[in-house]
Amino acid sequence: MTGSGEIERWTPGDQILWRYRGNGPERPDSAARPFHICRPVTVVQDTDELLAVWVAPGTECVKPVLADGTDVHAEPLATRYTAPRTTARSPWLGNGVLKLAAPGLPWSVWLFWERGWQFRSWYVNLEEPRTRWAGGVDSEDHFLDISVYPDRSWLWRDEDEFEQAQRVGLIAPDVADRVRAAGHEAVGLIRDWAAPFRDGWENWRPDPAWRVPELPDDWDRRPDDSDRTPSAMPS
Repeated sequence: MTGSGEIERWTPGDQILWRYRGNGPERPDSAARPFHICRPVTVVQDTDELLAVWVAPGTECVKPVLADGTDVHAEPLATRYTAPRTTARSPWLGNGVLKLAAPGLPWSVWLFWERGWQFRSWYVNLEEPRTRWAGGVDSEDHFLDISVYPDRSWLWRDEDEFEQAQRVGLIAPDVADRVRAAGHEAVGLIRDWAAPFRDGWENWRPDPAWRVPELPDDWDRRPDDSDRTPSAMPS
């Protein structure tokens, strides 16, 4: 990590953690909700305008699963968010993902490729604006997403999960309104074909010298005041 002034920047090739906390109301003791998703990533770019990271194929990640280890999407929607859960380590399947996140925006944009680097689509993941700390960035997923295709068509994703999360109290009404508004703002960028869709990231390729990041044993550690770095990415 390098930097001057208030903001420390990561350099290309640095390895950090991209994490999501569990959803739900804030606890009365003000303790943060535990992390349930963690992906070790390699930094591609870190500037005032954009943080770009690469999730390499085969990266060991952490994901939520049902208490018996079953994938959460095997659970019927009606009980998907109330059934007991735990976390499990699992390799990232597929061809890798490039994640792009502009400071302060309540979404990140992911790029997916098929085999042979045939570009497939962008994916707008609506989420809490990321907070930075010495080891990476933290956020909270907001269920609702948008798929965007090379012909500039798009469609909403996971609207059923977004509605169910509201029904069981994982997203408060005011937060849901904010998430939906953020989604419509992102749709405006898609229709205008604004950044990052116009920027040619689909032609990007990872440095072949980069090694696959390792998942640390303390992947769920809480960033405290001693290891948090000043950031332009507000919570």
